[in-house]
Amino acid sequence: MAADLQSRRVAILAADGVERVELEQPREALDRAGARTEVLSVGEGEIQARDNDLDPAGTFSVDGLVAEASVADYDALVLPGGTVNPDKLRVDEDAVAFVRDFVESGKPVAAICHGPWTLIEAGVVTGRTLTSFPSIRTDLRNAGADVVDQDVVVDKNLITSRSPDDLSAFCDAIVSQIEGTSVRT
Repeated sequence: MAADLQSRRVAILAADGVERVELEQPREALDRAGARTEVLSVGEGEIQARDNDLDPAGTFSVDGLVAEASVADYDALVLPGGTVNPDKLRVDEDAVAFVRDFVESGKPVAAICHGPWTLIEAGVVTGRTLTSFPSIRTDLRNAGADVVDQDVVVDKNLITSRSPDDLSAFCDAIVSQIEGTSVRT
């Protein structure tokens, strides 16, 4: 049976430098399942995407500003990676507060590759089991997380994956976790 996320609204928080496939593929999976996705960012207009962190890969339109967003308006949050994207997000107070509040709400929060950097900055990884791109695993451990090397890890409301190679499992886990949660009221 196909997932039915018709009444679900999902925020995708990203900034310039986002890894294109890490935003695009989860968004497509959520859209196919019927969810309404919105790209939130720290600035208006468009964000610049990248392939393999280096090559320009087009743009994504920003649907709203994270500074004006409310956790109450969304059923889940996706944090794509790329190294530049989460580095920009983790120095923005509004982005960090939004991520912290989202995790604390108990609603699903999915982060892939370098996306967990923003989770670290939000102070929400202590005692949680996560995975990530290999180069930030020490950062996660230093922040108190239990780090494992798996394609996807679900620990309560946190969903994490290692890299674009794991996108299929990551997308399946996001849709499954959202489908299994209560609809926002």
